[in-house]
Amino acid sequence: MRKVGLIGCGHVGATVALDIVQGGFADELVIIDKDRKKAEAEVLDLLDALALLPFYVKIYVGEYDDLATADIVLSTLGHIELIKPGGDRFTELKANIPEIKEVSDHLNAVNFRGILIATTNPNDVIVNIYSQLLNLPKSQIIGTGTYLDTARMKAQVSRALEIDARSIEGYVLGEHGNSQFTAWSTVRVGGQSFLEIAKEKNLNLKDLEEKARQGGFAVFNTKGYTNVAIAAATVSLMNLVLSDAKNIAICSHYDENFSSYISTPALIGKNGIEALIKLPLTLEEEGKLKHSVVEIQEKINYFS
Repeated sequence: MRKVGLIGCGHVGATVALDIVQGGFADELVIIDKDRKKAEAEVLDLLDALALLPFYVKIYVGEYDDLATADIVLSTLGHIELIKPGGDRFTELKANIPEIKEVSDHLNAVNFRGILIATTNPNDVIVNIYSQLLNLPKSQIIGTGTYLDTARMKAQVSRALEIDARSIEGYVLGEHGNSQFTAWSTVRVGGQSFLEIAKEKNLNLKDLEEKARQGGFAVFNTKGYTNVAIAAATVSLMNLVLSDAKNIAICSHYDENFSSYISTPALIGKNGIEALIKLPLTLEEEGKLKHSVVEIQEKINYFS
């Protein structure tokens, strides 16, 4: 039985729930939101869809007691309405911290022992705080981090080369925020260095990197929120855990070398983060990664 708890059913949470139900990725889905009536409406909508879908999922509005036996809890709560066009994810922190503390208290009270995956922003700061509050090993607390930013980078490269984004390997590292950076030394297309391809085709790396960095705001500034891509990222990471994939993927995880949560590649399986992957970065990229850690820690210290 694959039991998943979902905390927060705003734009992202509702889309995550839909992805899970449409894909049949859980056997039991428990939805919790501070606005219970909204959660009930989302569940009713999903239940109405079940007769049209190929998979059965037990879906219901629950209490924290129901999460005691959950394999995974997804933290999708947030206050994106506080972000103004052209702003940043740090804006949400002050509003999200009290709710993170409340969630942690409830999960500790029911002795939740599964894996927590958070999309809540600012993501690296939030998972750092969760790791301080939850009675869980740090390896069982994961943030989506630059998993989505890496996908956005691949999307930009794919458009520039007019090929399928899934043909591209490589990573965006560091903070899910302004200090993130594309580690171009890691980017490969069909085994060939993208740096060589970019030079041949006279592509502007800074432009591609900035478009990937601003990808979320390109959507947010018109829609007023983002939901589809981050939901896909959340469910994708969830499935790596549920399937014990032993897959190397990028996410925000605790790195003892930096004494912080930050996004670099890690081996992901049923126990969460099962090993860290050391990348052969250039000296410039190493410097950018260290700078990103400083940015994250400054934001943590701001509210500590």
